[in-house]
Amino acid sequence: MTADAVTDLFEENRAVLTGVAYRMLGRVADAEDVVQEAWLRWSAADREDVREPRAFLVRVTTRLAIDRLRHVRSRHEAYVGPWLPEPVVTAYGPSAPDTAERAVLADSVSFAVLVVLESLSPLERAVFVLREAFGFPYAEIATTLDRSEAAVRQLAGRARRHVEERKPRYDVDPAVRRDLTERFLAAAGGGDLEELLALLAPDVRLVSDSGGKAKAPRRVIETADKVGRFLFAVAHDPGTTNLEARIVELNGGPALVLTLDGKADTVFQVEVVGGVIQGAYIIRNPDKLAGLTFT
Repeated sequence: MTADAVTDLFEENRAVLTGVAYRMLGRVADAEDVVQEAWLRWSAADREDVREPRAFLVRVTTRLAIDRLRHVRSRHEAYVGPWLPEPVVTAYGPSAPDTAERAVLADSVSFAVLVVLESLSPLERAVFVLREAFGFPYAEIATTLDRSEAAVRQLAGRARRHVEERKPRYDVDPAVRRDLTERFLAAAGGGDLEELLALLAPDVRLVSDSGGKAKAPRRVIETADKVGRFLFAVAHDPGTTNLEARIVELNGGPALVLTLDGKADTVFQVEVVGGVIQGAYIIRNPDKLAGLTFT
């Protein structure tokens, strides 16, 4: 196999490898490091022994991600305030998969699911990602993780039940979420507190992630009145007047991004149930927003 063929094979699978690593780790930089290490191992491998390059690459990437996940968990434990995954752009453009596949991919990369995945063991998370997000056969996952197929099925069942029990229920229709996001922006920017409150479910929850590096609540805020008044105050803070607002598809759904000179300052995304905002996420940690730039 020529050097160009080796590179081409890897590039053909890069999107899948990055998708697996990101869903395992919730951080773009960690995922990119894992994929880079997978490339180094692939380029140095004895390819005469590699019958299925894609399976080999997924196996290497998954095992590296498991090792990295075990390492970064201690970092999460020392994190200041709530932890949320790093936002990632998920607009597919002209290469968009079919509607059903896109829905599965979008759900598996949502903030709600990634937060729940943090509570799984590394092996459970790997099985869930490979099976639920990418549809790998149990036999292939078993080979990837060096486990029996029976053990993998057991891990998959346990992980699926755990996620279903803890994942918030919300409408995944992007048009509905975008409409609520636009109405929120109009109400907050227009100074209409009553309209803003009307967009929120009575038991709405707001989770903010700043890592202690930006101004944001370090505890979850609950109830429509508290969440609404907090967001209204933020919208009218003099420090936000020079920020530009735009709606971008992040983590499988529309998100409001506030930028300064093309660089993201704040990401705001909502979960919608029954036509109102049931949950909201704010990310202000500059380390997690560094990769979001706009022209």
